[in-house]
Amino acid sequence: MTLVAEQQMEHIGETKGCADHDHDMIHELSKRLDALWRCDQYIANAEGHAELKRFWKDIKKQEEENIARMKELLAKHIQCGCF
Repeated sequence: MTLVAEQQMEHIGETKGCADHDHDMIHELSKRLDALWRCDQYIANAEGHAELKRFWKDIKKQEEENIARMKELLAKHIQCGCF
């Protein structure tokens, strides 16, 4: 890494609003919500391609399950004061 790049990043992460593992969950939840939001369009775009359409429906179901599980974990961390 160049000296300029090192200087630009030397203070990143000094101030934290929450523990790294909680930040990771929130960041990942946001990414998965975005992915879920696009699934219906992908399913519509796959019209006429049954296998691809099934694939996107499977992905959507998996994301819904992942999101539900992450919300449960976040709720537990909030309730126990980890946040």
